[in-house]
Amino acid sequence: MTAAAPRTPADLPKLIRHYIAGVHVESADGRTFANADPATNRPYCEVAAGGRRDVEAAVAAAGEAFARGPWPRMSARERGRVLCRIAEGIEAREERLAELESFDTGLPITQARGQARRAAENFRYFADVINALHEAAFRTSAQVGYVIRKPVGVAGLITPWNTPFMLESWKLAPALAAGCAVVLKPAEFTPLSASMWPRIMAEAGLPAGVFNMVHGLGETAGAALVEHPDVPLISFTGETATGRGIMRAAAEGLKGLSMELGGKSPCVVFADADLGAAVDGALFGVYSLNGERCTAGSRILVEESVYPEFVARFAERADRTRVGRPDDPATEIGALVHPEHYERVLGYVAAGRKQGARLVAGGERPAHLPDGNYLAATAFADVTPDMRIWREEIFGPIAAIAPFRDEEDAVRLANDTPYGLAGYVWTTDLARGHRVAQAIDAGMVWLNSHNVRDLRTPFGGGKASGVGREGGESSIDFYTERQLVSVALGDTKVPRFGSADDD
Repeated sequence: MTAAAPRTPADLPKLIRHYIAGVHVESADGRTFANADPATNRPYCEVAAGGRRDVEAAVAAAGEAFARGPWPRMSARERGRVLCRIAEGIEAREERLAELESFDTGLPITQARGQARRAAENFRYFADVINALHEAAFRTSAQVGYVIRKPVGVAGLITPWNTPFMLESWKLAPALAAGCAVVLKPAEFTPLSASMWPRIMAEAGLPAGVFNMVHGLGETAGAALVEHPDVPLISFTGETATGRGIMRAAAEGLKGLSMELGGKSPCVVFADADLGAAVDGALFGVYSLNGERCTAGSRILVEESVYPEFVARFAERADRTRVGRPDDPATEIGALVHPEHYERVLGYVAAGRKQGARLVAGGERPAHLPDGNYLAATAFADVTPDMRIWREEIFGPIAAIAPFRDEEDAVRLANDTPYGLAGYVWTTDLARGHRVAQAIDAGMVWLNSHNVRDLRTPFGGGKASGVGREGGESSIDFYTERQLVSVALGDTKVPRFGSADDD
């Protein structure tokens, strides 16, 4: 039976425009590009294709709002109230946001709803953070020094196409909380949900010019934002190759950078683990969000004594994982975001076969989905460290499973990667769990858990997975400068240079 095409949301825009200085505008040169939904690959709207002039206008608007507007001069409490109203605006549109996000990205609707709720929580959380933030003071008998935080200025925010609205909120909330003005460049593949931000921001009372948005391709609009001399900060989430290019471009202006890049995270399962829970966690870690997540535990390492059982149980569950229309509440894996990305992911299926990995689940388009960017939950076993599916980030629903001998071997295999974003460890021996977690070269490790993140904790990785940390006070640190003011408490004994001939 062939599945019907997903329902097209009502009242879709015909043209998605930029938002600059509180006004929707088309590109200065009038250029647009087509946007399609991944379940059918049929275009449904045009998007303004931003260029250098559009970015210059947006940065000028943000600069004016920062230099002369009220936003950076408001108290933390006043800014926090606006952020809470933004959260309320998101919550009031939760179902619509999820509908648009699912339609535009191919994410299952149930998972898109969760991302909308998380976006609102980001704004509520940073409203609390900025109100509770303390500033230090240092006192001696001679002077007192106090440290204040000042917003850096105009922040350039470049976001990816996986869970786009939530990841936009992840950057917008702390940047606005800190008092910055912003220019957001959403991902070109998924601009639809971002079109909701202007109304949400305006209804919440955010002053015009504090939030600006320019759509377009990374190599044009994104590059212009990175290179602009009046943008001292760039926060980027995306692939590692693009991150390296941004670092090179930003070096000329000595810009502050926060970059969350690629990942190829290990999921280590010891023989004493609760195998049922480990299978659940490993499946969710690689197949949720269509496998299009930077923290996916896509390299699954299993201790030899339970390896055959784990592979059998994992493969059986992968075969039962429901692939279907993004708007179907029963769907667990939807459509991959774009035909180009879909072909790239299929290339890794071919590479796994060619290099000798054992295909134990999936590997092809489901028969009931002849159109769109669909791939069954795919798993390869007996994968070796030289294989591409083990070493390269796939960003799709493909798991690579391999055995290990002992703890030392597990750590060696886990760290045999250019990436260092996340890791997962499953064991009932908590002493070993702590040892292995701390031995893994990753910014974040979960022990006996899938990726459950506390917003207070730092998010980010090392090696090819990025530079800096976001989340909690780490985000506020990025969007603010600390200034020390030292005040003398009495007469200061200053050495009197040039006074040798005085009487």
